[in-house]
Amino acid sequence: MNNRKTGTEFEDMAAGYIIKYGYTILERNYSSRFGEIDIIAYKDSTLIFFEVKYRSSIRYGEPAEAVDVRKQRKICHTALIYCTYHGYSEETPCRFDVIAIYPDKSIRHIKNAFEYIQ
Repeated sequence: MNNRKTGTEFEDMAAGYIIKYGYTILERNYSSRFGEIDIIAYKDSTLIFFEVKYRSSIRYGEPAEAVDVRKQRKICHTALIYCTYHGYSEETPCRFDVIAIYPDKSIRHIKNAFEYIQ
C-alpha cells in the first residue's frame, strides 16, 4: 500500500472517531503554502485543528512524537491562514489536537497537544 493510500485510510479512521464524539468536520486535508492540516473540526464553539499520526510500529517512538516543533509551526501557520480566509476573529477559541493511531488500530486523542507557535 502506498503512503497516500495508507494516510487516507487512517485519516478516515480518525474522521470517524471525531464524528462519533460529536465534532463537526469542516475541512479535510486543508493546505496552504505553509503546510497541511489533516482535519479541521468544530465543537462547543471551538475550532480544532487535528494532526493524524499513524505508526506501524512503536519501535522508533509514539505516533504523536512525530509532531515535532517544526511540524507544529507549520500547522499553526496554516491554521492562521484558514482562520483569516474564513473570517474567524482572533477571539475565536482554537486548539491543536493530535490523533495517534497505533499498530493495533487503537486511537489516542490528545487534546491541546500543543500551543500556537509563531
